[in-house]
Amino acid sequence: MQLNGKTVIVTGASSGIGAAAARLFGAEGANVVLGARREALLEDLAAEIVANNGAAVSLSGDVTDETYADALVRLARSEFGGLDAAFNNAGIVGDMEPVPDMDIGNWNDVIATNLTSAFFAAKYQIPAMKERGGGAILFTSSFVGYTKAGLPGMGAYAASKAGLIGLAQSLSAEHGTEGIRVNTLLPGGTKTPMAGDDPAAHNYVAGLHALGRMATPDEIAQAALFLLSDQSAFVTGSALLADGGISIRLT
Repeated sequence: MQLNGKTVIVTGASSGIGAAAARLFGAEGANVVLGARREALLEDLAAEIVANNGAAVSLSGDVTDETYADALVRLARSEFGGLDAAFNNAGIVGDMEPVPDMDIGNWNDVIATNLTSAFFAAKYQIPAMKERGGGAILFTSSFVGYTKAGLPGMGAYAASKAGLIGLAQSLSAEHGTEGIRVNTLLPGGTKTPMAGDDPAAHNYVAGLHALGRMATPDEIAQAALFLLSDQSAFVTGSALLADGGISIRLT
């Protein structure tokens, strides 16, 4: 029970990596606060976690809205007495096109969803964790924008994901002595709804990885569990690659 009695916010929890992490955290004893836009899916997941002897509540909303970040923390306080950890996982890829062809609306949407939402999250999560004497924050970044594996058409995505790593490093330096750890998780290709359902595309992406396959959401969730649990008590400001070796194959 690596998160026994701890309260954890998970955003992007309605499917994919977020949903897998929420299930795992619940099974590991956490009180889980679920966040995403799709209310019905969140409610179903919360009910599933509770049915499996876990504790979970949900609140739907948009991570690009600052008031939603505040509301998730308030929910953690009201339902479970405080906040100990957060997996800020919500994100989008956006339109894949060269920067000269990119509409400013696409750029703004990607930056707002992937990066500005992390600023909002930290702004409200850190004070709540300080009340508990410490905590752990995790952002979902990507090998794109971090390693030498540049991919065409992903300028906005790469910029947003690289920004998360810089934000986490700054936050970890600012709040480490307060017992708050901040890290980023960098998955490789993962079989989620965001990856689509084209078998040919999956086979191509799988072949780019040193392991010769894509990850399951459960595998990425295990890495998230490590970074949020006391197993990583001396890890902060780090960018953990859980990418199946795709970055070493593309460099």
